[in-house]
Amino acid sequence: MFDNKAFTLAVAMLLAARVAAAAETGYITPRTEYGAPDLQGTWSIATQTNLERAERFGGNLVISEEEAIRIEAMVRARNEASNEPSDPDREAPSAGRNVGGYNTFWMDPGERLAVVNGEIRTSILVDPGDGQLPYSEQGRANFAAAMQRRQSYDGPEVRPLGERCVVGFGSSGGPPKLPVLYNNMTEIVQTQDYVVLLAEMNHDARIIRLNSEFQTPSMDYWMGDSIGYYEDDTLVVETTNFHPQQSLRSSLDHRFYGSPKMKVTERFTRVSEDTILYQFTVEDPENYTQPWSGELPMNLSSDHLFEYACHEGNYALPGILAGARVADAEGLEYAPTDPGQ
Repeated sequence: MFDNKAFTLAVAMLLAARVAAAAETGYITPRTEYGAPDLQGTWSIATQTNLERAERFGGNLVISEEEAIRIEAMVRARNEASNEPSDPDREAPSAGRNVGGYNTFWMDPGERLAVVNGEIRTSILVDPGDGQLPYSEQGRANFAAAMQRRQSYDGPEVRPLGERCVVGFGSSGGPPKLPVLYNNMTEIVQTQDYVVLLAEMNHDARIIRLNSEFQTPSMDYWMGDSIGYYEDDTLVVETTNFHPQQSLRSSLDHRFYGSPKMKVTERFTRVSEDTILYQFTVEDPENYTQPWSGELPMNLSSDHLFEYACHEGNYALPGILAGARVADAEGLEYAPTDPGQ
């Protein structure tokens, strides 16, 4: 049971903060020395809002302050419960049981729902209006087949890219940029000819060439070939020619499948001193019946990016494959897992 006095105080503080943010008008975007909108800084996309809208929201993109506060309070309570010390007198787990990993002290998926234009959002997706990915029949089959392949342990090449320390889990580096279990920060650096988006998760650096053309022939970069330009106060980035192994993006409840030739158009607009409105549209006729679009706030942070030293200490992959070989020798089936966090 929640403390009513503390809950009431939390509601009042949250309401005041959101009202103040919504009341900010007449914001003038700062400029770099060469006249471009200044987007530089360290920004976080951590949020409890999922890519697709959950059924419990009844199709509503926007919910009330009171409902949002209740949801966020439950998230905090769940995290606090997860951080309780384990019972030292508990029995050993049964053979084959998933014993779990580190607790929520080490995780930072965000505790707040996303707020865009003063509205509390129930999904990152805004189009289609139902908040669901518009898979075609073939696209849904491609997604299901890719998820099934994740259960293969035949060799390192079939394991997810995040598990192999090639790129971050999910789509933290983008495009489109989506939250992950932790390390949701992105540092933006601008020069006159380039913009660099350095994602904390696996230190993925996406270099955007300004006023350029897509490279021919394509080299199928892990995060695609990105070109950009400024449109008034907005940085517009277009990306295509993704590496084929980047087709499945999966982390938490942010999951989608895209072909190497999908095109992602992103828009970065600084709408206040501490917020960038991040918007994106995905075009991929091979898998979807229509383009789909999302919106997400990028919130300014005073924190610094942590070094993500993944491959240097990645002892898990040999252990995973060794366990699979033991299972092969004993004629056992592999236990279902979800390495997408």
